[in-house]
Amino acid sequence: MTDSDSMNDEPQLISGEPDQPGKESGSYRVLARKYRPENFHDLIGQDAMVRTLTNAFDSGRLAHAFILTGVRGVGKTTTARIIARALNCIGPDGNGGPTIDPCGKCEMCTSISEDRLVDVMEMDAASRTGVDDVRELIEGVRYKPVAARYKVYIIDEVHMLSRNAFNALLKTLEEPPEHVKFVFATTEIRKVPVTVLSRCQRFDLRRVDVETLSKHFTGIAEKENAQISAPAIALIARAADGSVRDGQSLLDQAIATGAMDGGELTDVDVRDILGLADRERSFDLLEQVMAGDVATALDTLTEDYTNGADPLIVLQDLLDVVHWLTRVKVTPALADDPSNAESDRVRGKDLSARLSMAALSRAWQMLLKGLREAQTAPMPIQAVEMILVRLAYLSDLPSPADAVQTLQDGGGADPASSGPAPSGGNGGGARAVAGGHIQAAAQPVAAEPQAVAKPEPASFEDVVALADQMNERTLRVDLVNNVHLVAFEPGKIGIRLTENAAPNLADRLRKFLNDQTGRNWSVLITQEAGAQTLRQQEDAEKAARRAEVAKHPMMQAMQDVFPGAELEDIRTIGGPPVDEDAPPPDDEEGETDT
Repeated sequence: MTDSDSMNDEPQLISGEPDQPGKESGSYRVLARKYRPENFHDLIGQDAMVRTLTNAFDSGRLAHAFILTGVRGVGKTTTARIIARALNCIGPDGNGGPTIDPCGKCEMCTSISEDRLVDVMEMDAASRTGVDDVRELIEGVRYKPVAARYKVYIIDEVHMLSRNAFNALLKTLEEPPEHVKFVFATTEIRKVPVTVLSRCQRFDLRRVDVETLSKHFTGIAEKENAQISAPAIALIARAADGSVRDGQSLLDQAIATGAMDGGELTDVDVRDILGLADRERSFDLLEQVMAGDVATALDTLTEDYTNGADPLIVLQDLLDVVHWLTRVKVTPALADDPSNAESDRVRGKDLSARLSMAALSRAWQMLLKGLREAQTAPMPIQAVEMILVRLAYLSDLPSPADAVQTLQDGGGADPASSGPAPSGGNGGGARAVAGGHIQAAAQPVAAEPQAVAKPEPASFEDVVALADQMNERTLRVDLVNNVHLVAFEPGKIGIRLTENAAPNLADRLRKFLNDQTGRNWSVLITQEAGAQTLRQQEDAEKAARRAEVAKHPMMQAMQDVFPGAELEDIRTIGGPPVDEDAPPPDDEEGETDT
């Protein structure tokens, strides 16, 4: 399934079957043309469109104009040609009507496949963009088909038409003769005027997922008698980026190389053939940088550069790895998805657990900015080396929250000098030593920092308040909404989690309390009922208060004056303390919605 190949094929080249052994080399066709779909059953990854068209043909509700959009190589032009055959198929006996399953054997089907039916006209808008070209098309619309049931005009890359050409087409497109159908294809749907879109039935062809592409490419490899391992097929499918044609071209290249070398092609071979970066090397390089091992990281980069790696591609691969780790950090289930590469699943799960979200966000920002710097640098390799050094020396810096906590605990000590400097350089160590000498010269007797008392939560509500105070918003929301308190004592908490709770909530709570209080806490998950969540308790208090206010005589009188009025909100206006057992005073209003 490809996009915009020429239709000038010989009859024997449309079968979709593998070439027979012994054929001359001159008859070879690339896989993208050889396995081009001939009907809707052969289309892959476009089930929604096929279902809609099937219902349209079955009910006879055929639009006069279709517009197909999507990225390159997902089957827009192929679909347009299948629609032309479906509209004009007459069946093997010559008595059939429009059908979603063109027979491929009748005179109409074979003529359209061989591009010799004068009633099906294909126009490339990229090379014929002017109003004169459209005027020529419009002139032919008036005449009835010569042999087919419908005249079908296929305009590929329709967004390339000029503004005047679009305007010339509008009237005919809105009210075409009954014997005319238009099928447009474009990769730039936003460049098509809305006046044209409103006159067409639009279909968005989706990128094909990796699993579907892998299955499709495996079938092609079997027909071609090519020995390619499953990981190699999956690698080609991922490199195709949702485009069937791109993937078939890559598969064609891999099969050609494998036919020369013999034996089964592995994913390592495919990486070498297609020039794809080694994912494991990207993980290694990022791990070395984030660990502060500058010397090893620079050696890895130099080795890759010597082997022909583009420094800009190295940075882009690092960005891709950081993005993947962040996704795994946010959605751990991704690391267990078998459709992802094993290296991504294993290394991604390990690294994402060891790197904080703050470190990943900082790495993303620095690499993204560094990529722009390297693109304009006179020597990209030098720029990339400096970016890695910069990222390594910043990797051990604390997050803003940790820096504030360090200042509070240490009385203003430099938080950057408290951690070890990255190996392979003297920058971090020299900074700490120099700072110490300067401080000693300025003040011979350093003042002892005053110890700051660690918080000691005495209740679960104190824990929630501490999370709020330390700006741990996500943790606080989870504690309020998804935790039933079973037992609490200093250093030990028993909880039951709701079904909406994050699976690592207990670990996050334990680590937070250990860090903030300076003592070891244990957080136990039990199946006991426990108390209501804090959110449920708050809602219950509000409900009780509303019920109490609703019984007030003033509210009863208001209900009599305004039948159907509802208590919307309760607001307390300043005044002296009121006995809680007494009815609500006059300075508490119950606003009503009349």
